[in-house]
Amino acid sequence: MGWGLRLFAGTLALAAAAAGGVGVWGVQRYTSPGPLEQAETVVIPRGSGLEAIAITLGDSGVIGSPLVFAAAAKLTGTFRELKAGEYQFPAGISIEGVLEQMRQGRTVVRRITVPEGLTSAQVVALLERETVLTGEIAKPPKEGSILPETYHFAYGDSRPALLERMQTAMTQALAEAWRNREPNLPYETPQQALTLASIVEKETGVAAERPRVAGVFVNRLESGMKLQSDPTVIYALTHGSGDLGRTLTRNDWKLESPYNTYQITGLPPGPIANPGKASLQAVMKPERHEFLYFVADGTGGHVFAKSLPDHNRNVAKWREFQQNRQSEPGETSSE
Repeated sequence: MGWGLRLFAGTLALAAAAAGGVGVWGVQRYTSPGPLEQAETVVIPRGSGLEAIAITLGDSGVIGSPLVFAAAAKLTGTFRELKAGEYQFPAGISIEGVLEQMRQGRTVVRRITVPEGLTSAQVVALLERETVLTGEIAKPPKEGSILPETYHFAYGDSRPALLERMQTAMTQALAEAWRNREPNLPYETPQQALTLASIVEKETGVAAERPRVAGVFVNRLESGMKLQSDPTVIYALTHGSGDLGRTLTRNDWKLESPYNTYQITGLPPGPIANPGKASLQAVMKPERHEFLYFVADGTGGHVFAKSLPDHNRNVAKWREFQQNRQSEPGETSSE
């Protein structure tokens, strides 16, 4: 007997049972715990009909009888509402429970975290590694257009659609930060502020330092000094592909590039990474002080200076610290 005939026969049998003296048997099969011994994740592909769904659930051990499941879906009228997706069914779930979970579309919620400071190319690579996503991203979006955050998605979601959500989040975050900015900042557009925020993001991973680092760059912009930020040189050398993979040298500072802030005055033509909300906030409300220099202090943070002689002494201490550790990590500030 073919599947369609078997399903029809099963449906009639269950209907007859419900109408006759063995109705209790049908109800018990519908509401009793199923055969699943432990939680199981099952993917129901898009476009699956009732027959395919019943077979998939049966093969996965979620239900005991695909025929009974299909008949129950028909009799309860839920067969038209069953949604595709990735489901995690608990142990012992009944046919009733399976139908209700699929009717409501309670699928597995996945998460992807975009760390602060990644370039757009690195974010695209992150999305490409998520094998349950679909679709291809033709090319990385504009630098700085993605908001680092944790995003939820489901099996089969589109990479381009998820990337669009990330870009929409950045557009909203930047607009909000710009509306709440302090007056008299040395940048005239949200895009310029975004560019500086990306530099601040790459200069320090210490959240409490970001407003102070932003204040250093604001002071430099206001006084006409070059920003002299090492991360901008790294971006110029790598073209946004990621880490340089070596220590930055003084010779690198001579690179001719509109992104090399050792050579240009003012901001580079665009962001060098995707900054988070904290860095956006830092450049909109920078700490007001007289510092013009900073260098790593060996603890993960930085020491700040108002004058070049003081800064040079701090740099000497940092180099001594490096020598004592017998390593040569790159300086994260300018001289």
